[in-house]
Order: sequence, then structure tokens, then C-alpha cells
Amino acid sequence: MDTQPRIFSAFFILLPVLFTLRPVLGLTECHFPALFNFGDSNSDTGGLSAAFGQAPPPNGESYFGAPAGRYSDGRLIVDFIGGVFKDLLPKEDYFPRALYTFDIGQNDLTSGYFSGLTTDEVIASIPDILNKFTIAVQNIYWQGGRSFWIHNTGPFGCLPYVLDRLLVKAAEVDPVGCATPFNDVAQQFNRKLKETVDQLRNDFPLAAFTYVDIYSAKYSLIHQARKYGFDHPLRACCGYGGTYNYNQQVGCGGTIVVNGTDIMVTSCQNPSTRINWDGVHYTQAANKWVFDQIVNGALSDPPIPLKRACHREAH
Repeated sequence: MDTQPRIFSAFFILLPVLFTLRPVLGLTECHFPALFNFGDSNSDTGGLSAAFGQAPPPNGESYFGAPAGRYSDGRLIVDFIGGVFKDLLPKEDYFPRALYTFDIGQNDLTSGYFSGLTTDEVIASIPDILNKFTIAVQNIYWQGGRSFWIHNTGPFGCLPYVLDRLLVKAAEVDPVGCATPFNDVAQQFNRKLKETVDQLRNDFPLAAFTYVDIYSAKYSLIHQARKYGFDHPLRACCGYGGTYNYNQQVGCGGTIVVNGTDIMVTSCQNPSTRINWDGVHYTQAANKWVFDQIVNGALSDPPIPLKRACHREAH
């Protein structure tokens, strides 16, 4: 009998944290029959493709051999959490026993900048974004959900599509090449998100909330890329032109005319050594590396491993 969880992904936009590790001993492993994911395209396994058309080749090339709804060369973090399965519809009794994952923030914050908001205006939008997140969690709770695994947002000031499209001063670039103002906003969002999760714990003491510091994992990977077997941490693997191998006008899998010839935008020679896939999303190799850092609870509050995420924090 298949005992692995099924992944059900919902795509939507919801307009450094240090933890004191407390030993979590004697907790049994949880048996989640399903995993329901809510998040942007960093964790979307097909919602965006279903709504707007399949992600084109070379997406999916490193694992599936063809596009599989994901904006990456292969699997996402959520895939490593649950695996890939054939069953599409959950059984009714899955809902209270499932793991609910959230991966939010990047689209909400960057869309503000791209629409012309100042940094102060983007920061001012954070409470509204988190209010919508709270409402979403509340609705899931009232439908029976009890186990929540919540990722904070990553260092979007290190992403090619942000570095290419938004202007920063030389003094605002850190030693890695990331834009400090945008990463500062990401960290402000994450501090407020953690406060929101703490409040949810108080409001819903019967539920288990695990806050996961994705930011620290991703920034560490970018900052020490060579140490972990990666190169060109700020350049897209699948892209075309410019400092960051990213072109807003033509994305991964698109076609560009060069000297009168149609050229398909394809992937780099070895995606397994690259962190960024298409300027926006991470490669399968980077997603797997991040998953390996978070699965044991080392970057979680409380420090509970993924397999024990059904357990509430002891007070």
C-alpha cells in the first residue's frame, strides 16, 4: 500500500532570522496522506501552467525529460518534501491529516517594485500581504487542517530578474553581488511573517505551525556557491544575454532572432552546477540542496524535522 503523501498544489499570490534550538525529543513520525501546497511559482507544480499554458522546454529536462508544469529543470522543494504521484484527487479524510505547506512573499514584494512602488511603499504593503495569508490559514484550519509548514521568502535581491530590471547603486550591492535594499525588505517581511506565525499558534493551539527559514539556506548557498559545488550564482542557466543571462523580453524556452536566425533560448551545459534556472526560479540541484538543509529542522522554529511536523510546540 502506498503510504507516501500526494501533492496538491494551489497557485496564488499573497499580496536573517535566528532560532534558539530547543531539543525536541520523543516525538513519533507523522504519517501525512497528502501535502497541500500554497505558494508562488517557486513551489507550484502545475497551477500556473494549467492557467496560462504549459511551461515550454527545456523546463523539466533534468528529471522529467519534458515540461511537467514546473518552472525549473526538474523538481522543486515541495517535490522533495512529498514526491511525485499519479492520484489527482484527495480523499475526504486526507484534509485533517495532511501537511499544508506555504512558500510566499517573493511575488508580492517584487510585484510592488515592478509596479513602481518605492521601498517604503513596499514595506507598507507587508501587513496587508500577511493579513491575506492569515485569512488563508484560518480558512484551512476551519476546514480541518492542523499541520502547517511555512517557508519564509528568499533573498530576492540575488535573483537575476530583479538585478536586471531594478536599479541599485554600487554602494547597495553586497560582496556577493546581491542588492542589499531588496534583501533587507525580504528580511523585514520574514520578521513580520514569523510574528504572524507566532500569533497563529496562540490563536489556534490545536494546530502545529513550523516556520522554516528558507532565506538563510538560499543566501548561504548563493554566498558560498563554489564551496557547495555550484558556479555563477547570479546568472540564469536558461536565459539569454546581459550580465545575468536574463532578458525580460524572451524567457527560457522562447525564441529570439539573432542575425536573422531564430534561436531558441535553451539551458546551460550543466544545470546541476547552477543555482538559478531562468532568472526567477531555482534549479533542481539548488532546490535539493535547500531541502537537505531544512528537512531535519535545523532552520525551523520550533526545530522539528519535517517527518514530525504534525506535533505542536510544547509551551
